[in-house]
Amino acid sequence: MRTRFAPSPTGPLHLGHAYSALVAHEMARAAGGRMLLRIEDIDRSRARAEWEIRIFEDLAWLGIRWPEPVMRQSSRLPAHERALTQLMRLGLLYPCRCRRRDIETAASAPQEGMPLLGPDGIVYPGTCRGRSMGERLAGGALRLDMARAMALIGGRIAFRESGPAQAGEHVADTDEMTETVGDVVLARRGMGTSYHLAVVVDDAAQGITHVVRGADLFEATRIHVLLQRLLALPTPVYHHHRLIRDENGRRLAKRDDARAIARYRAAGATPDDVRAMVGL
Repeated sequence: MRTRFAPSPTGPLHLGHAYSALVAHEMARAAGGRMLLRIEDIDRSRARAEWEIRIFEDLAWLGIRWPEPVMRQSSRLPAHERALTQLMRLGLLYPCRCRRRDIETAASAPQEGMPLLGPDGIVYPGTCRGRSMGERLAGGALRLDMARAMALIGGRIAFRESGPAQAGEHVADTDEMTETVGDVVLARRGMGTSYHLAVVVDDAAQGITHVVRGADLFEATRIHVLLQRLLALPTPVYHHHRLIRDENGRRLAKRDDARAIARYRAAGATPDDVRAMVGL
């Protein structure tokens, strides 16, 4: 078994991160396997070296160990570009010039009804779908033509979930993927890649057998399994765990600095105290 913890160095680790890292670490250890660490720093405008250092410190303090060297997504851009080229050759990508406001306006037009929200935000209305790759601007965004992609793999994807809330096999067909997911971005403007593409390519490169992450990413799994099929990559088992929430029921985010692991450490908490806080 190989699990992984893949934080972004854009802020402090909080109790939700602690829970996810501990679950991934202990699942692997119980099976005689390993948990790998990956720094997801493709958003260079927000990633900071000081946050990366704190991630290492917090995880080590929790008693989590990982093999070196640590993978950094920012060093994996050539591999992501090769994956994009592979999808281009299959005729599955098109350039998109839409800004977020353009998408919101198009999706909110009276004839469209209420905008549909998918795992990648508002389901893209297809404004640029007719563009050829020759119309791509330097550093411009690329989208996956979902209908073509699903047709290429036979109109069906499936994955196995071992998380407690939705354990079992999950299946999605072409109608579901086009209507509730849509043409997702695989290369963001000025970034050259995207979370969905990078996580799939890098999980395969690290030989991850079990993806352990929060339940908020369950819906995105359909995108990742589709990309694995298109790129001829293995599909791991997925384990989506419960989220750690605040007293108002909201899931924790980077803005929840009051629940940062470093603050509990500074206040004299022990790793066992943190484990108790997250219900372990």
